[in-house]
Amino acid sequence: VQLVESGGGSVQTGGKLTLSCKVSAWTNRRYCIGWFHQAPGKEREGVAGIESDGSTSYADSVKGRFTISQDNAKNTLYLQMNSLKSEDTALYYCVADPSVFPVCVIGVMRTDYRGQGTQVTVS
Repeated sequence: VQLVESGGGSVQTGGKLTLSCKVSAWTNRRYCIGWFHQAPGKEREGVAGIESDGSTSYADSVKGRFTISQDNAKNTLYLQMNSLKSEDTALYYCVADPSVFPVCVIGVMRTDYRGQGTQVTVS
């Protein structure tokens, strides 16, 4: 599985960004993919996840501000981020859970596959 992120950048507080993740070589009929982030000096944290049936899960800190979505025709995952805050500053990773029957919930989903990350800076 290959995950390639794009779309990061620098924005002002209150601004918006959309991250993209191109997914390739994925063969599981059922899947869970999502976004994690890691700020300097902090643990990696789950942001949002989406299952093959379209079910979504969000960290409390981003509910109402971030939206995860997917375009199956393009094999691409998105993260629309609105009302950005300085605390959203982090390296954002696209992740995939390789389980045959994944539990696609933030805090539970596995993150065995991970992209290189894309930096988001809010100031």
